[in-house]
Amino acid sequence: MDLSLHLEERTAFRRIDWSLIIIIFCLNFIGLINLYSATHGPNSKEVETLFMNQIIWLFVGWSIFFTITMVDYAIVSRLAYVVYALNFLAIVYVTLFGKVALGAQRWIDFGFFRYQPSETMKLALIVLLAKILANRNTLNGGMGFRELVIPLAILLVPFALIVEQPDLGTAMMLGAIGGSIILFTRVKKRIIIGALIIGLFGLWGAWNYGLRDYQKNRILTFLSPTNDPRGTGYNSIQSRIAVGSGQFFGKGFRKGTQSQLEFLPERHTDFIYSVLSEEHGFVGSLLTMGLFCSLFYFIIRIALNARDKFGALLCIGVLCYVFWHMFVNVGMVIGLLPIVGVPLPLLSYGGSSMLTTMAGLGLVSSVAFRRYLF
Repeated sequence: MDLSLHLEERTAFRRIDWSLIIIIFCLNFIGLINLYSATHGPNSKEVETLFMNQIIWLFVGWSIFFTITMVDYAIVSRLAYVVYALNFLAIVYVTLFGKVALGAQRWIDFGFFRYQPSETMKLALIVLLAKILANRNTLNGGMGFRELVIPLAILLVPFALIVEQPDLGTAMMLGAIGGSIILFTRVKKRIIIGALIIGLFGLWGAWNYGLRDYQKNRILTFLSPTNDPRGTGYNSIQSRIAVGSGQFFGKGFRKGTQSQLEFLPERHTDFIYSVLSEEHGFVGSLLTMGLFCSLFYFIIRIALNARDKFGALLCIGVLCYVFWHMFVNVGMVIGLLPIVGVPLPLLSYGGSSMLTTMAGLGLVSSVAFRRYLF
């Protein structure tokens, strides 16, 4: 009896995808190093609080990761509608009664923790879209309008509520993630062409009637940040100075002048990559991007070996989640995209973002754990 239990434990140990875990751990470690530097400047008033909080979030995040790994993701499929409904109700609650901070109403304040439902909605959307699209027939050129009604509805309704908070950055991420999953599942060409035309008119309408003045200023600042270097262009300019001043090998750990002297805003969250680039240079930045690319490779490999379509779509959804956050965050700190307040997964400070990311990667690990079970 003891021998069979021992063999079962060894088999379970080998089924865990340790390559995935090592890559995630390396990114977490890089994030902690840069967070320590960003929060331990000579004038910092939050010397230990943010860093210790992040360690706690990482501990909880890894606990969630391994718990989800051990749970069959088929159970997640059965709970997809419930999870989505709970997140949707939380977003409605935030819209009506949520805590206002930084000019936006995005959080539910529990005292010890501020919960941002729009973050976990991304994961709930991935799970529900994977469940619905796994049953769609895409052999005849892809899905038509009739097959897309429900997936688009469950994407666009929370999208509209999040825009209203207002949280345009998170809404854009939700749209990019959901849209990527739908396109991956295959859509008829005429639907894609129609969506592009509607999107162009939508951009015109959003600029003239939808976007608020500060959101327009962000876009105009992105096009020409030097027009207002002390105002709306300040963040972009300081970030690019930090990235460029790192040069090839960087200035060294805790020697970045932009971050240590607090010229760089939000250096522990949105601009953590700027801290990395300034202190560790092109080499450190390239290593970090290499780790993200390795993470994407392992997720794709797990998706290809998944035992069913739902598992594969879960992996693709989580890949889209991590990719789009990384792409937008890095793009905005180096001046290629407007600044929209999107964290860098696994590196930026934040409980909601870290726990959601680790839960999503736990789903990928759960798919990997059962890839050879039929």
